[in-house]
Amino acid sequence: MFTLLPLPFEKDALLPVISEETLDYHYGKHHKAYVDKLNSLVQGTNFEGKTLEEVILSSEWAIFNNAAQAWNHAFYWNCLRAPKESNLPEGQLLEGLLQTFGTFEAFVEQFSTAAVNNFWSGRTWLVKDQEGKLKILNTSNAGNPLTDHYIPLLTIDVWEHAYYIQHRNARAAYVQSIFSLINWDFVTSQFMKN
Repeated sequence: MFTLLPLPFEKDALLPVISEETLDYHYGKHHKAYVDKLNSLVQGTNFEGKTLEEVILSSEWAIFNNAAQAWNHAFYWNCLRAPKESNLPEGQLLEGLLQTFGTFEAFVEQFSTAAVNNFWSGRTWLVKDQEGKLKILNTSNAGNPLTDHYIPLLTIDVWEHAYYIQHRNARAAYVQSIFSLINWDFVTSQFMKN
């Protein structure tokens, strides 16, 4: 059985960008519903006992949608932490961002533009391809970079339920403010994977 893992931060840790009320709905209802539905769908099938990644890479339709959404949400929570001033990546991750985008500010601008203009309900990702190159990728609905053999490093959820309580329909304000919450330690750990 798949489980809804605890949030890697306290429910009030993301204030003022993301409220406890948002987390009650987004984590406590949306994310939980994907996990619960996935468990009901895989029971008695050959997907029972597999990892989420294995299910994502070998399933389709409802099972894929629920597995990918469960995985995407868990990954998003790990990308966040309590707000930090001067919240910047360091080390090899920063070097990779500079090599690809020129400056950290250029990365933030390109990533933010992609997120704000992501037409779909979905996510914007920083990924690493099989050659180690960094890319910005938009996905819709349950889209997941694993299916295209990318290594996900960072994601921002741009479904309206991720930001509507604080920001209403101002996706740009949400995207701009969320950079203070990025858990660059987690992103770096993903970057260091092969």
